[in-house]
Amino acid sequence: MSAEAHDHGHEHDHEHEHHHKDTFITKYIFSIDHKMIAKQYLITGIVMGIIGIAMSLLFRMQLAWPEESFKIFNVLLGDKFAPNGVMANDIYLALVTIHGTIMVFFVLTAGLSGTFSNLLIPLQIGARDMASGFMNMISYWLFFLSAVIMLCSLFVEAGPASAGWTIYPPLSALPQAIPGSGTGMTLWLVSMAIFIASSLMGSLNYIVTVINLRTKGMSMTRLPLTIWTFFVTAIIGVISFPVLLSAALLLIFDRSFGTSFFLSDIYIAGEVLHYQGGSPVLFEHLFWFLGHPEVYIVILPAMGLVSEIMATNSRKPIFGYRAMIMSILAIAFLSTIVWGHHMFISGMNPFLGSVFTFTTLLIAIPSAVKAFNWITTLWKGNLQFNPAMLFSIGMVSTFITGGLTGIILGDSTLDINVHDTYFVIAHFHLVMGISALYGMFAGIYHWFPKMYGRMLNKNLGYIHFWITAVCAYGVFFPMHFIGLAGLPRRYYTNTNFPLFDDLQNVNVLITTFALVGGAFQLVFLYNFFSSIFYGKKAVQNPWKSTTLEWTTPVEHIHGNWPGEIPHVYRWPYDYSNPNHDVDFVPQNVPMKEGEEVLHH
Repeated sequence: MSAEAHDHGHEHDHEHEHHHKDTFITKYIFSIDHKMIAKQYLITGIVMGIIGIAMSLLFRMQLAWPEESFKIFNVLLGDKFAPNGVMANDIYLALVTIHGTIMVFFVLTAGLSGTFSNLLIPLQIGARDMASGFMNMISYWLFFLSAVIMLCSLFVEAGPASAGWTIYPPLSALPQAIPGSGTGMTLWLVSMAIFIASSLMGSLNYIVTVINLRTKGMSMTRLPLTIWTFFVTAIIGVISFPVLLSAALLLIFDRSFGTSFFLSDIYIAGEVLHYQGGSPVLFEHLFWFLGHPEVYIVILPAMGLVSEIMATNSRKPIFGYRAMIMSILAIAFLSTIVWGHHMFISGMNPFLGSVFTFTTLLIAIPSAVKAFNWITTLWKGNLQFNPAMLFSIGMVSTFITGGLTGIILGDSTLDINVHDTYFVIAHFHLVMGISALYGMFAGIYHWFPKMYGRMLNKNLGYIHFWITAVCAYGVFFPMHFIGLAGLPRRYYTNTNFPLFDDLQNVNVLITTFALVGGAFQLVFLYNFFSSIFYGKKAVQNPWKSTTLEWTTPVEHIHGNWPGEIPHVYRWPYDYSNPNHDVDFVPQNVPMKEGEEVLHH
């Protein structure tokens, strides 16, 4: 097929390109090698994650002990935003806004799609590199630039964007609305526009690479589930990210050029502004048309990593391979027609609300297929409980728990009662935030030997998992109950409402778990950065896995395989095959005479 011809051309290019030696700058900074770009994404994502988690710990301390004076507030936020160590309400909103933005876009999207799509797509499909190494490099540096601009917004005089990570107008559209609506909001919009450009370039590269550069024998039904999820995630990104870009550009017009796309009949301090004819609800539609697929852009790669790790560490073929692919495709399609469930209380026509309720509940079916297939893969397997496997099982647990509350929020009549309470926070942090983080941690523990040629410390991995698992549920499980009791989200303090006085102890409990869980991420950071230099040297295939990336040498070379690219003869989950003496058969091992292809 054409992929083979393309592949040989690629090989020729590779030989031609690399007669000269890479300098430090071309190897580590402006690299076009997909493995190096994956590491750049990962380390940038980890740094942004440290900042995002630190912000959440600051505002959790404010919620647990409102009006208390903390020296750390004064040190980190300065006299303006924390006079005498007491957090000001403006900076509380800003911390919540930037925390959400960083975690959703700069940690989970980059840490999963950016890192693992880059690392695994060429290695698992048998390609020398991405379709365009140069475009891949530009994609990373645009991402880095957008992250820097987002962090710069923390240092502008009036403070960073404060309209929530959903940046609803009119708060985000009127520079004079609140202090955080000024320069900080402009920088937020510029940062997101650059981030979207980066994301689109990356996604197009992933799609073209999977379609055109598969090695001989690598049909679509022999692709590992990781590649299926990265491929479909990229397609969702190409469809939905331009819609957010259009919303951001129209918002910039409203802010800077006097248009009224999202503004109508606005009064500020008794003054009538000249805006008319726009609709803030239009912005909600545009935002959530990306915002809900974004949930799956984040969680689908985690699902792919977990599927791969579970099959490897259960020493069993993944259960229902084709059903898993169909559920990935169904989730991708349905994710684009459910955005209205975020807007049930925006004055939506009740009939339209019932349509969105139906499509939202429908998406539970492919999600349940995946959950049942993971559990069935574990059933009667020869389980290896290494840290990657524990995080994978943890991801299934949080995905199921968080998904169950999604059924309540997806029903328009039930959602009205808990909308904008802590119940919503608990739901999406479990089903998307924690589940995706677990998938990312699982991927790091599993593919670290491939990235750095060394092993992570397993005992530190166990400590990291168990403390994180207990603390994650300790933070988000009680939030369901304070949400059902009516506690609203985004409030800087609840001391003005005697109704909520009895819930204050729960907020202290949640914050205590958050502080302990946050502190123990230092164990992971120590393990990660020390193992890069001092970890035990890895063997070529430490997990006895079947996919192609483990056929490459431990030492990285640009082009992945020193000789010919291996051909593929079988599907990616040939574990415990009765026709073979060993319990795993790599994809590049030819079929024996008379051996039947396993049905999957």
